[in-house]
Amino acid sequence: MAKVAFIGLGVMGFPMAGHLSRAGHDVCVYNRTRSKAEHWCETYTGRSAATPAEAAETADFVFTCVGNDDDLREVTMGPQGVFGTLAAGAVLIDHTTASADVARELARQASHRGCEFLDAPVSGGQAGAENGVLSIMIGGAPDTYAKVSPLLEAYAKSHRLLGEAGSGQLAKMVNQICIAGLVQGLAEAVHFVKRSGLDGEAVFDVIQHGAAGSWQMINRHASMLEGRYDFGFAVDWMRKDLRIALEEARQNGARLPVTALVDQFYADLQAEGDGRLDTSSLLKRLEKGG
Repeated sequence: MAKVAFIGLGVMGFPMAGHLSRAGHDVCVYNRTRSKAEHWCETYTGRSAATPAEAAETADFVFTCVGNDDDLREVTMGPQGVFGTLAAGAVLIDHTTASADVARELARQASHRGCEFLDAPVSGGQAGAENGVLSIMIGGAPDTYAKVSPLLEAYAKSHRLLGEAGSGQLAKMVNQICIAGLVQGLAEAVHFVKRSGLDGEAVFDVIQHGAAGSWQMINRHASMLEGRYDFGFAVDWMRKDLRIALEEARQNGARLPVTALVDQFYADLQAEGDGRLDTSSLLKRLEKGG
C-alpha cells in the first residue's frame, strides 16, 4: 500500500483516484471545488485536504490531473502547491494534458527538491477513466517509471515510457493530431451517408471492421447519426490541446495543415456557443453548411 495524493477531481481524475483507492492505497484528494472532494470521499475510501500542499505532505506519490499549464503551475509551484511539502524521494506524476515546456519545468523543480517526476498524459476519455482502461504516454527516468508502474495498473490498459521529461506530452500531441483528422473524416462520412440515403448503422457496422475502422468510428458513429453531442470530450478541451500541438509544431518546424484546419472548424463551433459539445459535433458544423 502506498500513500497517495491526487490533485484534481474532474471527469478523469475522480475515477482515476477512485481506482487507486480500490486498489488498496491510502489516498488523500484535493479539488479546487471542495464539494467534489467531499463527494469523492462519500464514493470511495479516503480523505480530502484543504490545499494541494496539505494533500502532498505525507505522500509517497502525488498525482495531478488539472486543466492547463497555469492550473498545473498553481497546484505544484503556487503558494499552497505540492512542492511546498513534498518530501525528498517522493514522486510527482502529472496526468494533465499540458505543454512539453511545463513538463520539463516541473522535472527541474522536482530535481532541485530531491524528488522525481513523470509527465504522463492519458488517452481514453471519461469512459476509459471510469473503466480503468486508459492509455498513458510517459516521459521521465526509467527508474522512476519502474517505481510508479504498479500504481498505474489500477487504471491503465497500457502505459509506456517514451523518453525523457516532456516526451509524454509530445506523444499526447501526436494522439490529438491523429484524433482531429479522424473525427473530421468521420463527420464527413456520416454527412455523406445521410445525404446518400444509405442505412448508416448498416454501413458503419460493416466498414468499422475493415481498413477504415477506428475507435472514433466504433464509439461515435451511432451518436453522430442521431445528432447527439451532449457528452464526451468537449470542443473547448480539444481546442486547448490542439493549441498546444500547433505551438509545439511552430517550434519544431512540423507542418500540420489538416490539424490547423480542423482547429478552425472547432473555433466555428465555439463561436456558435457549442464549446461544451463532444468533439464529434464537427458533423453539426457540416450540417449547418460549414
